This record gives sequence, C-alpha cells and structure tokens, in this order.
Amino acid sequence: MKKKINNLLMTVIGTFILAVSVEYFIIPYDILSGGVAGIAVALEPFFHIDKTLAANLMVLGLFFIGWLTLGNEFAGNTLVSSLCYPLFTTFLSKYPAELTIEPMLASFYAGLLGGVGIGIVMRTGASTGGMDIPPLVLHKMTGAKISTLVMITDALTVLLGVLAYDLSAALVGLVSVFASGFAVDRVLEAGQGVRAKKVQIISDRWEEMQQAISDEIDRGMTLMEGYGGYTGEKKMILLCVVSERQYTRLMEVIRRIDEHAFVITTDASDMHGEGFTYTSPNI
Repeated sequence: MKKKINNLLMTVIGTFILAVSVEYFIIPYDILSGGVAGIAVALEPFFHIDKTLAANLMVLGLFFIGWLTLGNEFAGNTLVSSLCYPLFTTFLSKYPAELTIEPMLASFYAGLLGGVGIGIVMRTGASTGGMDIPPLVLHKMTGAKISTLVMITDALTVLLGVLAYDLSAALVGLVSVFASGFAVDRVLEAGQGVRAKKVQIISDRWEEMQQAISDEIDRGMTLMEGYGGYTGEKKMILLCVVSERQYTRLMEVIRRIDEHAFVITTDASDMHGEGFTYTSPNI
C-alpha cells in the first residue's frame, strides 16, 4: 500500500514537472518538440486553437483511444498522468512565467524539464500517455516495430512543424527532443546501480596481475580460458568490473605489471552485487 501511494505521488510530481516545461517553455516560445504540446504548437497557425486547450484535448482523446485499443491495464497505468496533465497545464497557463531567453535555450530547458518529468513517471511503471499511444496502437494493429513507428511519428511531427513555421524552427525543436531523451535516460538510470567499466585483460603475467588487483583495488574477477586465434596458444583472460572511480587505478596496475597486456574496456551500467548495490569501504 505504501509503495502504491509513493508511486501515485511520484506520478503526480512527474506530470507537474512535465506541465511546467510545456507552459513555461514549449508554448510561450512555440517550440516544435515531440509530444502533444509540440503538435499543438504546429497546428496553431492552421486552426488558431489555443495551444494549451489543443494539447489537453489530444491527451484526453489519445487516452481513450489507448484504453479502447490497448485495454484496461494500459488505461490504469496512464490514467493518473492523463487526468493530471490537463489540470496542471490549465492552472499554470493562468500564471505565466515572465521569462526572456533565446528560443534555443528555451528548447533545451523544455527538453530537460520534460524529460525529468517523463522519467519520474516511467520509474513508477506508469506512462504519461500522449504521443506514446499512437505507436503502441499501430504496433498492435500492424505488428510493426515500436521503435520504427516512434521514428515515423517523430518525423511526421517535424514535417508538420516545417510546414507550419520553417526548417529553422523545426531544428530548434530537435534540441528539445534530444535533451528530453537524455534526461529520461539519466532519471531512469539514477539509483539503479553504479556506472562501471567491464575490463578484459589478457596477459602472460595474469597471476601477478590478479593478486595486485585484489590487493590494491579490492576487486574480485573471473578467470576464463582462451586460445590465440593465430598461434593456438592457451591464454588466461581476466574479467574484472570496476567503478569509474577505480578505472584509472586499474589501468595503472595493468601497465606497471605488463605494459604489453591486451586490454578491452566497455561501459557497464545497472550493476548489482558486492561492491555495487552493497559496497566495500574502498569503493
């Protein structure tokens, strides 16, 4: 019960942040962002409908389309945000912010704020609805990839913006789209584990290196057998995962012991287990 209340509260907070980005940045500066607000901005020159009203009508209309097409589970996950969004935007539209900034900055801030809001809602397992719904509906009807349908939806939104304004306005809007995607990713990753490096080390002095890494960096590792593709010679491979703070120290150890060691490093995220979701004092 406590978790449900917490998720409900976070959904409301995330939706409010999204509404702030719309009413204080997207609509006042006519930012052609993705989502219903961007479409409302693009449609205004053609139909001269109040942008806040148009966005709210689209949110509610898409919610009911999603409910009828995607079922009760989808509706339950989207209901709170879809109802709160029109209430928040209508309220905020009556108290406009007195901001004077460049459209490019407005687009950037709109994307960051909106992405944070969407990310908070998504972390609860809910959805903000809006333009997320058409790709899901089309996927159910056609079986096409959701990612492809999202790209088509975004492309049509940009095209509509070009027709309504011009290419430069659409390019400014893309700043918001990319900033929003970045913010959503960061919010979803927050608290989900330490960002880390996965390092594979091939060295003839692997035993010495294994001991040094254990003693100096306090990291365990996995040993794997491999064979040289050209020589057929047996090789030991050390697989070690370290936090980003420890990576420089690890490379110093490797170079000190064997400057000819072959090292492969890749980014890792959402780490779980000893040293990550529960840590030793040296991390």
